[in-house]
Amino acid sequence: MEVQELFSFYLNPTSNLLEVTFRLIGDDEDTIRTDKIEIQVAEDYGYTLAPELDEDFFDDDEDYADDFDEFDVFLDEDEVISFLNEYYMVNPDLLPDSELY
Repeated sequence: MEVQELFSFYLNPTSNLLEVTFRLIGDDEDTIRTDKIEIQVAEDYGYTLAPELDEDFFDDDEDYADDFDEFDVFLDEDEVISFLNEYYMVNPDLLPDSELY
């Protein structure tokens, strides 16, 4: 049970969820798996998937404070794959079912 390919991965800053779409080795080419995992879970496993964001950055300029959630958070793809592999190895019952792509 190993991640072969990530199709999409996104950290939703408002909900602190890692949203991933991926395929495992052994999955058919026309299937994908989709999951949402709390970012705190990755941190509990010792992974830092996204750099710390300094929310005080916008304190000096209130015009931009409301735009904070619109900034993209860049994630390290290799780190995401490593986390997913460990997470699903420890928790195989949490592996999402495959869906037709």
